[in-house]
Amino acid sequence: MTFINLLSIMKEFIKVVVTSLPNDVANALRRVCESEEGITKHVCDYMLKNVYLASKTHKPLCQDTGTLMFFIKAGSKSPYFNVLKKVIVEAVKELTKEGLLRPNSIDPFTNINTGDNTGRYIPWIEWDIVDDSDITEVTLYVAGGGSSLPARALVVRPTDGLDELVKLVFDIVPTYGIDACPPLIVGIGIGATLEIAATLSKRALLKPVGARNPNPKVAKLETLLLSKLNDIGIGPQGLFGKTFVLDVHIEYSYRHPATYAIALSLSCWALRRGILALYPEGRAYVSSHGVWLEGT
Repeated sequence: MTFINLLSIMKEFIKVVVTSLPNDVANALRRVCESEEGITKHVCDYMLKNVYLASKTHKPLCQDTGTLMFFIKAGSKSPYFNVLKKVIVEAVKELTKEGLLRPNSIDPFTNINTGDNTGRYIPWIEWDIVDDSDITEVTLYVAGGGSSLPARALVVRPTDGLDELVKLVFDIVPTYGIDACPPLIVGIGIGATLEIAATLSKRALLKPVGARNPNPKVAKLETLLLSKLNDIGIGPQGLFGKTFVLDVHIEYSYRHPATYAIALSLSCWALRRGILALYPEGRAYVSSHGVWLEGT
């Protein structure tokens, strides 16, 4: 596959993620719409109409096309390893110039917008190397501003860990989550340091709706938090309703004996997440949406 072919596929992948929901999120939203009543039922119906029109017209699901974050599992034998970063950056620049992506990359000290969604460390790219594999998996998460604002992180004493985790969730999500376009997806990270927990909380948002942590204790906590958050009585768009949160996911690392780091990340109802598999012979499949990409 040539650079131009790979660039075309990457652009198509980003378009899919920005203009359509992954299948699991779309199905979860439909279930919410079936259960809501009154005004929140109408709100849900308009969300589904928004999803339909965005996909049909190939327009963004939301005018805030966010900060693009790429999480890459690169096969050590993949033929795309050396060019993938260049391809991603160029794809982002071109899609911004073409008008699909709103320019969202701003220097924090000058407040100058670069105009092309690139800049220092942006688009954000994280790498994992997969030994003895020739397949590369690219996960894209679109981080909108409204759902990123409530994010929090702190480090506490280990003896207070779980209590502080629960306190953080119920202090932040009901108070600030109503402005983040619910129903929300809640990502929680636990680790040895602040940055580990923060990274894991974002990766938690990448899990499919309905997936549970393989650790039974963690899965039980996910289910309990989900249930209690939805018992509050907040519904879609922060109105009185039944479903405030679509799911809660927890990712954790082992911690230091003296620390218990906790981080919280939220996504709005329009969780724009996609998973692209790049095969060495040139095939490209977006498993999150069930779409094969051809490129040019």
